[in-house]
Amino acid sequence: MSVIAQESRTRTGSLAWLLVLGIVLAALNLRTAVTSVGPLLDQLAAGLGMSSVGTGLLTTLPVLAFASVGAITPTLARRLGEHRLLLLALVTLGVGLLVRSLVGSSTVFLLSSALALSGGAVGNVLIPTLIKRHFPKRTGIMTTVYTTALAAGTMLAAAATVPIERASGDWHIALGVWALLAVVAAIPWLALVRNEPERDTGQKDSGIRRLAGSRLAWMVAVYFGTQSMIAYIMFGWLATILTDSGFSTGQAGLVLGIFTALNIPVSIVVPAVASRFRDQRPMVVGLVTAYTIGFLGLWLAPASTALVWVVFVAIGMGSFPLALMMLGLRTRTPEATAGLSAFGQSAGYLIAGAGPLLVGLLHEATGGWAVPYAMMLAVVAVQLLTGLYAGRNRFLEDEAGKMEA
Repeated sequence: MSVIAQESRTRTGSLAWLLVLGIVLAALNLRTAVTSVGPLLDQLAAGLGMSSVGTGLLTTLPVLAFASVGAITPTLARRLGEHRLLLLALVTLGVGLLVRSLVGSSTVFLLSSALALSGGAVGNVLIPTLIKRHFPKRTGIMTTVYTTALAAGTMLAAAATVPIERASGDWHIALGVWALLAVVAAIPWLALVRNEPERDTGQKDSGIRRLAGSRLAWMVAVYFGTQSMIAYIMFGWLATILTDSGFSTGQAGLVLGIFTALNIPVSIVVPAVASRFRDQRPMVVGLVTAYTIGFLGLWLAPASTALVWVVFVAIGMGSFPLALMMLGLRTRTPEATAGLSAFGQSAGYLIAGAGPLLVGLLHEATGGWAVPYAMMLAVVAVQLLTGLYAGRNRFLEDEAGKMEA
């Protein structure tokens, strides 16, 4: 009996490590379709003959894909199985990345980008669910692993695409290499499909319509949306803000690179600390404080001190891994986590998508950055209010039970 038990534990341990590897490799891929495009946008527009409408649509596609495909992911997972669906998502991501790196048509490039982003959208929703299902007592540690890998993949694609393009002399190659990373990520899931978790296809899930009546679900969604909005604004406008303040293009790019790189240590620290407590409200307040200091500094302090305030904003960006943690911490079951993940991320990304456009309109209308800064501080205030509600130790299923009663 002891030999059998030992073999069982070894098999279970091997499966756990394979799951960890699969989650890490999948997370590395979830943003490559997004951040590999930005640095080459001018070359893509020229090479594909893409109009300004086309480039605008290309930059909007991530939000549209994450919101729409993310919403139907729990339904797909119930029908196909979570492991099979994530494998399919990675294959879809890889195919989309490969096709768009080979074409010369702007229409096909947009369609293949949408295909790749759809794979990433499924991963966004599925991975928090898989963490809840397979590592229910290690949610904090696994969220740290997940968000760190996600941040590393985001930075890698943003930083390496241009050097690859310069070394090869071809943007097709610079975009195509990321399809290889998706192939590597799919390998562990080829093995894991044999260990598909049992699922009750007839179980009533926490669907989008049902969660639309949940106050907790809306607070999580708006919290997720406000932090994503700040992120999109900073990645889209920080370089312009700095150059308008007197920085050279190279200096602004360096600061933006530092800002992006800081997401990795922040993604390590925030979940590790937040998971030690049942109540995440003190963490919410701390991150909002960092945001506030950073934006006020960028707005009012001398431009020469901008890097200091950018560091504070980067610390505030820890609200992203915290929001991802809340998807698991505010639910009791993997099925509820899947529902909250789909609802929170779909609604949240729709909210976030308006941020960069609104900042651009306000900047153009006023000719300065005072009003956009005031808007960003207002967004941070909303983040505080929703975070204080979502950060309390409560569960979505309990609220749903009260609603049904």
